[in-house]
Amino acid sequence: MIGIFDSGVGGMTVARAVEQLCPGFPLIYLGDLARTPYGSKSPAMITEYSHRNTEFLLRQGAKLIVIACNSAASTASGFLRSHYSQSIIDVIFPAVAKAAAVSKNGRIGVIGTRATINSGLYEQRLQDARPECRVYSQACPLLVPLVEEGWMERRETKMIVKKYLHPLRDKQIDTLILGCTHYPLLKKIIAPRIGRKVHIIDSSVEVALHLKQLLDTDAELRAALYAPDTPNRFFVSDIPSPVHALAGKIFGRTVLLEKIDV
Repeated sequence: MIGIFDSGVGGMTVARAVEQLCPGFPLIYLGDLARTPYGSKSPAMITEYSHRNTEFLLRQGAKLIVIACNSAASTASGFLRSHYSQSIIDVIFPAVAKAAAVSKNGRIGVIGTRATINSGLYEQRLQDARPECRVYSQACPLLVPLVEEGWMERRETKMIVKKYLHPLRDKQIDTLILGCTHYPLLKKIIAPRIGRKVHIIDSSVEVALHLKQLLDTDAELRAALYAPDTPNRFFVSDIPSPVHALAGKIFGRTVLLEKIDV
């Protein structure tokens, strides 16, 4: 099974993309809603939570881990890779590869949580992939709580998004990485406010495409993970009232959420 974890519901956008692009490969999802958001936590705490999440998914039978949380990927991916022998995929590398390939003027924007932006990992990887590019990063700490509250269509959210994106518009970027898996739920708000000519990179879609390519080229991994009769399961560490509606919005169906402690 494919194990996917996030600090909240945002990683469900990754799970949905994996469902669509990798049919027949069952997944286990863990949303750590009791501790969300990770972006405001210290690196030590994010690493500890990521460690617990990975342990839980492996106990449930996961043979590959997808870190569907940019804060965790930018902070804890090195620790997890050094600690576990299982394949570990993060959301950052596929988004970086896509952005580096599609940007025409080499001016790339990144929005994410404070933890993700402060890590500098997107900037580092983008410059490794395309040394001449210029990277402009913007922390957007209020967006995850707004999504978790289901405020995607509220006037206040639109005003906050506009304020966060204004410095990036001034930099004349032609590509924007949504450096948080919650942000695809705000794409309809983000697109007109950053400019319709700006190419928006959805990290949830890019990581699912990367996983599909990996499964297509690695016969041993494909055989180990393929189990078309095994149902997907969705676990959360807390169930606040908006989560069922958000899960339904992401998947387009009712999703059974199982509460657990991690």
